[in-house]
Amino acid sequence: MQDGDDSRPILIVPYMWIGDFVRGHTVVRVLRERWPNRPVDLLTTSLCAPLVDYMPGVRRGIVWDLPRSRLAVARQIGLAGLLRERNYGTALVLPRTWKAAIAPTLAGIPERVGFVGELRFGLINQWRWGERKLPRFIDKNAVLALPDGAPLPPEWPVPQLRVPPEEIARWRQAQGLSLGTAVALAPGSMGASKRWPYYPEAARRLIEQGLDVWVVGGPAEKALAAAIVAAGGPRVRDLTGTDLRNGVLAMAAASVAISNDSGLMHIAAALGTPTMGIFGPTSPYLWAPLNGLAATVQSATRLSCQPCQRTVCRMNDHRCMRDISAAEVVKIAQRVLREAVSRAST
Repeated sequence: MQDGDDSRPILIVPYMWIGDFVRGHTVVRVLRERWPNRPVDLLTTSLCAPLVDYMPGVRRGIVWDLPRSRLAVARQIGLAGLLRERNYGTALVLPRTWKAAIAPTLAGIPERVGFVGELRFGLINQWRWGERKLPRFIDKNAVLALPDGAPLPPEWPVPQLRVPPEEIARWRQAQGLSLGTAVALAPGSMGASKRWPYYPEAARRLIEQGLDVWVVGGPAEKALAAAIVAAGGPRVRDLTGTDLRNGVLAMAAASVAISNDSGLMHIAAALGTPTMGIFGPTSPYLWAPLNGLAATVQSATRLSCQPCQRTVCRMNDHRCMRDISAAEVVKIAQRVLREAVSRAST
């Protein structure tokens, strides 16, 4: 249901992990459908800020870094002053923490929508109930953009990231990358249990098939990238670094992406790059991108401990990931590439 008369700006306070931030674009799309004349802004950290530039329907990102481990009252007051200048009519506070609602309250935003959580009475003034009954993370977020009590739609609009082709071409040239078919590998994740251990062998096999290989990630993936480069040789490029924009452009330029359950998996899927997601301790139903994956890769043998959702394996010696072979992943990647070529030619 659309309301075309309301033009007050809306602020979304999203989760600031990269994958969750990307999934938050579904909330933007729901709001734009409901209120086509209300500008939508996103609060963001410096890390996630590059993503905002590629999100259709977002007017601007409000870049403000708050520490995770403490309240930081002065920073909250400074953010509130900035928000007050924007004259927001509504704030959607997606995290259910007390801290996430402080600045919108201090800024005097009249409508502050969020789930009950951490005794936020007085901070959230449009309460939503029943969060625990919602099956998926995306349901818990996007329902806040609907009228109170509205049923969940059969499908949510999928997150989108759009990178202009000319920007991809400039980036590729600046990096000195060939125009050949490239596979992007994202070996990192939040939590060691989600990391598939055979990326070096997979890189070697992909190189033997005549493909270029790019390793994408942040500074924490430097050691993983070095091992992959050592196994694959000079046709493997280490593209890890501190700028998330570089990761976005790499995923946009790649022919296929192979990733653990991580933020880069969600970025690649939102870009429309054929994406293979390797899952072990986490559930694809709960955590795979709404966009869908070119392939969901899991071990053939289902273990009794799956999905454990743990960041460190405590049972079965990480078999949920170790039982997925490099040969199997490369075989699937070849199929995904053939399908992508076939679609491009039709």
